[in-house]
Amino acid sequence: MPKKYLDPKLIKTKHISLLTLFSSGGTLICCALPALLVSLGAGAVMASVVSSVPQIVWFSEHKLGVFIFAGVMLSISGFLQWKARSLPCPSDKELAELCNKTRVNSLRVYFFSVCVFFIGGFMAFVAPWLMS
Repeated sequence: MPKKYLDPKLIKTKHISLLTLFSSGGTLICCALPALLVSLGAGAVMASVVSSVPQIVWFSEHKLGVFIFAGVMLSISGFLQWKARSLPCPSDKELAELCNKTRVNSLRVYFFSVCVFFIGGFMAFVAPWLMS
């Protein structure tokens, strides 16, 4: 029985979406999570996290670079999502279902990444400006 394969372009789009999620996760670690914990009165929790994992401070110290990288990754992922939207799915029923499922999951990951990016951006750049 021959092996069934998805279009490599769809697999590439899925991998880029996952990389985008992880890069926008850096924006969440850098800015949104600490701001949320402090605003909820859980500053001690944040201090405990930082003392346990001091490398997490790197994200805050380099937040502009983290946001630039995440923005570039989101742009690339968005372009690939847009480009892949019109790719045909295989005529085989199983592969067509897998193709559509992969496409939907990739879009979900992408939109979740965009939300995380904007929440982190608000907490890193807008919220401090509003509070001052």
